[in-house]
Order: sequence, then C-alpha cells, then structure tokens
Amino acid sequence: MIWGVSIAELARLMQAHLLLSACAVLAACALGLPAAVWAAHHRRASAPLMGAISLAQTIPGLALLALFYPLLLLLARTTGWAIPALGFLPACLALTVYALLPIVRNGVAAIRGIDPALREAADGLGMTAAQRLRLVELPLGAPVILAGIRTATVWTVGTATLATTIGQPSLGDLIFSGLQTEDWQRVLAGCVAAAVLALVADALLALVESGLARRSRLRWGAGLALLVAAAALAFAGPGVSTGQRTIVVGAKNFSEQYILARLIEDRLHRAGYRTERRDNLGSAIAYRALAAGDIDVYVDYSGTLWANVLQRKDNPPAPAMLSVLRSELAKRDGVTLAGSLGFENAYAFAMKRSRAESLHINSLADLAAKAPQLKLASDLEFLSRPEWQAVDRAYGLRFADKRSYSPTFMYRALEDGSADVISAFSSDGRISAQDLVTLTDPRHALPSYDAVLLLAPKGDAKLAGALKPLLGGIGIDAMRQANWMVDRDKDKRTPAQAAKWLDGKLKYTAE
Repeated sequence: MIWGVSIAELARLMQAHLLLSACAVLAACALGLPAAVWAAHHRRASAPLMGAISLAQTIPGLALLALFYPLLLLLARTTGWAIPALGFLPACLALTVYALLPIVRNGVAAIRGIDPALREAADGLGMTAAQRLRLVELPLGAPVILAGIRTATVWTVGTATLATTIGQPSLGDLIFSGLQTEDWQRVLAGCVAAAVLALVADALLALVESGLARRSRLRWGAGLALLVAAAALAFAGPGVSTGQRTIVVGAKNFSEQYILARLIEDRLHRAGYRTERRDNLGSAIAYRALAAGDIDVYVDYSGTLWANVLQRKDNPPAPAMLSVLRSELAKRDGVTLAGSLGFENAYAFAMKRSRAESLHINSLADLAAKAPQLKLASDLEFLSRPEWQAVDRAYGLRFADKRSYSPTFMYRALEDGSADVISAFSSDGRISAQDLVTLTDPRHALPSYDAVLLLAPKGDAKLAGALKPLLGGIGIDAMRQANWMVDRDKDKRTPAQAAKWLDGKLKYTAE
C-alpha cells in the first residue's frame, strides 16, 4: 500500500493515464507538426489557424472533455457506426486538441526563425522544398519544436486527470474519489503520481532535446529509447483475454454511489463476472452511457430520471412515478428499471438545527421569507437542474448568495459558516452526525427520489438475477450508516469496506 492505495490499483491507473497521455501527445504531434510546417510557409493562412487553435485552448479542460461525449454520441446515432462515446476516445480527442497549441506555435517559430541565408544556400544547391525542409529546417528547428512538445506533454499529463469525469480510468480516479470522501491520502497519491509521470516525460524529452542541440547521438538516442520503452509499457495489455464478458459498473461522484457501485461489483464477482468501474460520471452522462451500452449497470434516482431524462414537471406519488419510468425508459431507450433498492435519497434543504430554530424556519415556505438574509451552498449540479427551478417557482427563493461546491465541501461550508442552507441528500449520514434539520416541502415541489437499479439494453437474465437480492434490501438507516462510514473524519472506511458492511446488512434483511 502507498498512502492507502494498493500497488495494483496505482499501477493500473498509472498505466491507463500514461496510455491516454501518450496517445494524445502522439496524435497532437501527427496533426500539429504538418500544420506548423504549412503555416510557417503560408503566412496569410497562419493567423486564422493559430487563432482557431488558441481559441480551443481557452476552453476549460473539463468542459472540453465533456463536450466530446455528446458529439460522439450524436455522430454514432447519425451514422449508425459503433463509436465508443464514453471513456478513452472522447478523452483522447479532447486532450489532443488541448495539446496542439504549443506544438504548432513552437513549430512555426522554429521554422520561421531559421537564418534566411541558410535557406538561400539550400536553394542555391538546388534543393527542393521537401529536401530543404528535411535537411535544413527541421534539423535546425528541432530543439525549439521539442520544447513545444515538452510543454504539450506536461499539460496533457496534468489535464488527463480530468478524464475520470467521462469514464476513462486515470490518476484522476484517486483525486476525485479522495476529494469526495475526504481521503486526502488518495488525493495525494493521485497528485504525486501524475506529477512524477509529467516530470519523467519532461526529463526524457529534455534529454532528446539537448542531444539534438549538442548533436550527441548518445543523448538523444538514450532519451528516445527510454521514451519508446515507456510507450511500450503504456500500450502493454493486461494479459490474454479469457473471452469472458466484462460488466462495466457506473457511479456518480459522491460517496453513496461509490459504495453502491462496489456492492454491485461484489455481487457480480460472486456470479462469475469480471467487472470494471466508471466512477465520477455526471447525471446526464451516466444515463446516456447506459442507454448507449457504454456502461451496463448503475444506480440512479427516480426524481432525477423523472425531471432530467423524461423532462416531466409534474410530481406524482412514488409508485406511479416508478411505473411510468419503467415503461417509458424501456420504450424510449431499451433501459431496464429493475426496481427500487429500498431507500430514498431525496434532495432536501438542510440547516444547522440551532440556526433554523433561532430563525423559526421549519419549511421551505418559512425559508422563502428569510432567504434574502441567507447564503445557499449547493452541490455542483443542483442549481442547473429542473428540481431547483421547480423549488424556485413554488417558493420564490431569493438568497443573498448562491454558490456551488462538491458535496464534501458543501457540508464544510455549512459547518464553518460560509453558508446557512445547503441542498442536502436525505440518505447522507452527515445530516444526523452534524445535527442538521431538513426543511419540509409543503407545496411538494421536489419529487420522490427512490434509489433504482438500471440495466443497459440487451442485458442478460443471469446479470439481472445476480443483482436481484439488492432490490428492496437496503433500508435508509443502513444506507446512512454506510455513507457515514466513508464520510466521517475519524475511523474512516473505504467505499469497498462500507460496501462489504452493507452487504452483510443486505443478507440479514433480504436473504
């Protein structure tokens, strides 16, 4: 174990991170170097090219990664091609775009910076344009070109941690899960490992660069050989495939989802399946990935599906909602709603008990009168979701300030006074542990949020059978306790340990 992370997990994620980064940098070089040569010799066309590449660079890395998923999904639906819209391909494409700027900019500067007298001498010797490029311009410009590739490589290795959000395993898995569960050892392990990869790659490219600058074959040869060895390690497969089907289990970006994903994995392992996980998916991406077959199973919540997927604004009773969801998801996307797990994780506005009592706030109607004096902290999605719009329409909440946080830091904001109200989750163990009170919803603006098991289209009966014991087997108290095991400050448990504990409670109640 290194900082609470197993050697096997760290090695697997480092290899996946290295593979993604290497492919993105190689693709950027394959596209960027010819573009740089062309732009260097066509000055009028270089300005729009550099402008377009610079514009792409201004898009935040996380947004660029997220945009490629719906684009690939749309392309797959339009053409009928089997395009993997989740995971490696969108991450690699986004990182390739992100790496282009330093490669193209340095390439143009390297070629344009060559002494014009040398070009004239090459022309005087009767060299063609291609010969002049190969024998004069590229050798002389190589150090500057490699400096751009070094910059692109360091950027790419760092940005690749964000690929976790679209289902591509990377060292970001450690960082994101560590942030959500306040496991700072995992965060540190992911950051240090990514930094080491970036520094090693930069050092090897620096060795090649200095070898070319000094015309030392030993230096650039050694650097190139080590880079090839690193690439071979990245591209090395996990071994001979047994032909056994691998089930991909999805999870969103909070503790409960990590626990349930591992609980599902444990059940599938007992049934003889191999599994992979795709953690930290956004709500929209998770469902689309399931409908497209990029993941096979995950847990979602009925209110989320009702408002976000079906775009429904009414609020029927929970049984009626589940019935409509089951039929509509199957008819529209072929998705199977296997059933409820037995508990609800609803959105609920929460306050410190002492603060709510001092302001005489018991309901959202009471909150509306006091909202102009209060600050709201929400999770990263809530303020852009239909649920918030429904609450805002029903109660007219006008807070003095609204800010979004990751779920962990949202609770911290309430604890340290940065916020007065949060958009909490009803199954969160921190509600009881921090003595919070949840406000009632007398106008029923918020729908029910039964935790439901979703299966991808064309799922097999054996898979559904292996997961059937989960249905109706998890009570709200057990789920809160499992969540609190992961979220508490002292004597923390990992999501895998919490899942094992929850599985024991499941056997007691359901089997």
